[in-house]
Amino acid sequence: MKQSLLLAAALTLTASAAMAQTESKEQQIADAVMAAPEALRAGATVVSYDAKGEPMVLRQGTNNITCTPNQPGGTSYSVNCYGNALRAQRDFQAKEKADGKDAKAQAADLQAAMASGKLQPPPTGTAMYSLSGKTKESARGMWVVLVPGMTAEQTGLPTQPTANGTPWLMRAGTPGAHIHIPQAPPAG
Repeated sequence: MKQSLLLAAALTLTASAAMAQTESKEQQIADAVMAAPEALRAGATVVSYDAKGEPMVLRQGTNNITCTPNQPGGTSYSVNCYGNALRAQRDFQAKEKADGKDAKAQAADLQAAMASGKLQPPPTGTAMYSLSGKTKESARGMWVVLVPGMTAEQTGLPTQPTANGTPWLMRAGTPGAHIHIPQAPPAG
């Protein structure tokens, strides 16, 4: 997997910490699953991470989606959901973050773990969902589908975001190629 995708994953899919949680477990679960499509929310597993980067299952799910609640104390709001094929990577990144490593070091270590076979790269078509913004109220959704190696010619997608928020292909032709699918801003 290309280091650029790993860096992007480390930056956009932050692990959450359980320490200093101010919201109830039920509220953390409700907020975390908001990033996923509505049909997947009720069955999603919800995982938070402790100060050592160890996963803590807040709710065991029944489908193939895992969600993480917002990390308290940050300067922005971010909840994330992803196909279970990414769970081992997310757990790895949480431990790296807990060890004080920045996103670039996390990405390099993740790439090395995949190259060595310690971690398996996610399959083509693996989905990620995020809801992020300065605040919970202003957060916007983004869905991402991993398509390693795909090009604009193969997908028929533009390679730059558009003003009207249509899907686009980022890192075309690389192992880190993925489709961004922006969601409409929240109503209100």
